[in-house]
Amino acid sequence: MYIKKRSLSGKKRIKKQPKTILDYAFIKVDYSYLRITVKYFEIMSVRVRFAPSPTGFLHIGGLRTALYNYLFARHHQGSFVLRIEDTDQSRYVSDAEQDIIESLEWAGIQIDEGPHKPGSFGPYRQSDRKELYLSFAQQLVEQGDAYYAFDTTEELEEMRERLKKSGNPSPKYDSITRQSMKNSLTLPQDEVQKKLENGDEYVIRLKVPRRETIKFEDEIRGIVSFDTAGLDDQVLLKSDGMPTYHLANVVDDHTMEITHVIRGEEWLSSTPKHMLLYKAFGWEAPTMAHLPLIMSPSGGKLSKRKAETEGIPVNTKEYRFGHYEPEALINFLAFLGWNPGDDSEVHDMSSLCEKFTLDRVSKGGAVFNYKKLMWYNEYYVHHRTIDDLLPQVQDLFRHSGIKADDGTFLKSVLALLHERVSKVDEFVPMGRFFYESPTDYDEKALKKWNDQSAALVQSFAGRLVEITEQEFTAPVIKQGLEATVEAESVGFGKVMMPVRIALSGQGFGPDLFPAMELIGKTECLLRLQTAVERLV
Repeated sequence: MYIKKRSLSGKKRIKKQPKTILDYAFIKVDYSYLRITVKYFEIMSVRVRFAPSPTGFLHIGGLRTALYNYLFARHHQGSFVLRIEDTDQSRYVSDAEQDIIESLEWAGIQIDEGPHKPGSFGPYRQSDRKELYLSFAQQLVEQGDAYYAFDTTEELEEMRERLKKSGNPSPKYDSITRQSMKNSLTLPQDEVQKKLENGDEYVIRLKVPRRETIKFEDEIRGIVSFDTAGLDDQVLLKSDGMPTYHLANVVDDHTMEITHVIRGEEWLSSTPKHMLLYKAFGWEAPTMAHLPLIMSPSGGKLSKRKAETEGIPVNTKEYRFGHYEPEALINFLAFLGWNPGDDSEVHDMSSLCEKFTLDRVSKGGAVFNYKKLMWYNEYYVHHRTIDDLLPQVQDLFRHSGIKADDGTFLKSVLALLHERVSKVDEFVPMGRFFYESPTDYDEKALKKWNDQSAALVQSFAGRLVEITEQEFTAPVIKQGLEATVEAESVGFGKVMMPVRIALSGQGFGPDLFPAMELIGKTECLLRLQTAVERLV
């Protein structure tokens, strides 16, 4: 439940009880001004919505918005609603909605109501609510808060060009220019009616007042104010009968009983238009909260182009199929603009839901630190058990063309590699040498293969020959290498690195001696000899 504070001052009275429980009332008397302020608290059931447009795969910024909505809802035992805002049919992508649903579910964000989980407030696609928007748009026209506009594309362009030539750098259809345009405010009523009856194309525009200051309180940014002089007469209903984002957004949030609108900062400039609509309809606006932008490490908003340049996956799908840990991505995104109020960094979804509050969301942009994301990913991979990892890694090996059907052997491989990988898919390239001999050798590693290396590898191999199959264990193998180092009067690494290269083709990897034990004596000797012959 969410407790919402309200204030009534002076002669204003409470005309009716709030929706549910009221009347923890506090009376404060300001003797300087003889003003009485009554404060009370309304307890409401929280309902939030995530309302993406199905114009492409779910952006990582969209996932963070969904996450913050979800955490807020769960913190207050409320409902998380998925609404598909598909009013822009020209940009509609057929499989985008399914991607959004699957991405949210993969991330552990449970949808309470949506297109695939109908509730009492559907339909949950805006394209299925077309008649609803039309009726509300017509209501605004009848009230005098909106009007029909019959201007053609050519006439609109002519208006803009005319204003530019007269020195207006950003011309718009507003309280001044509307007077010279073709709309129901300038045309005779009989002509307007005739156009409607003839089926002439029109749009419905919001009648924005000329000089008015719009103020609202944002949960993150405090009091925000806009002058209507900077606003255009926004199109509410397009000529094809579909609503624009602004009308549909307000109508849906009201009729779906959304209590809190938590969305990206890019929508802050649209909020004054929404407040005008709420006022025109006589509805109470939801509580607003505008999240900070996600910034690129190089500066500016994290656009698709910048993300690609900096090697940052920009769509949630890339994380899903890139074998990232969903818990790691969620933990990382939660901290991308929010903090729990202490130095803790690792929180699962349950802990995040418990701790999340809007007052700890920052106003400034949050930089997407990919290294920090990988730190989280590494943490969550390392805290998974071998048994939990086994089927996933087994499947990855299979897709790479390697049969890893022996679960016991693969568990031993995973145990050696577990603390060395940052992502699950790294098990395959790092562990391939357990299943097959290297066909080539890493160029960086070969820089450490010098003129002595072949002889040192042969010397070590000679000691391995003397070890029986039963005695071919990590401690005994280590003793053999130590004996080689002492006999050849060289440093430990002078022998160990060439041996590692010969066995795995890499200059890094798991603890060498347990790895050799797992590969087996015969295979180790064969690989050592092959490397000596190929790398002389």
